[in-house]
Amino acid sequence: MNKPYSFSVDQMNGIVEDTYVKIINECENLKKNTHCPNEQVVALLSVIASNYATTTEKNKK
Repeated sequence: MNKPYSFSVDQMNGIVEDTYVKIINECENLKKNTHCPNEQVVALLSVIASNYATTTEKNKK
């Protein structure tokens, strides 16, 4: 079983926040350049998220 993990306050105010902002900006760029709907962005993010799911979670599908 995986151990619980949480980002530190410094990480939340640093790399985590930076990463969040970058992802949001890139999603907005994608929408601007392709004129795709939000649902398409959500689908893309879902595919990306599935790459980080544990093997057990992947096998449940």
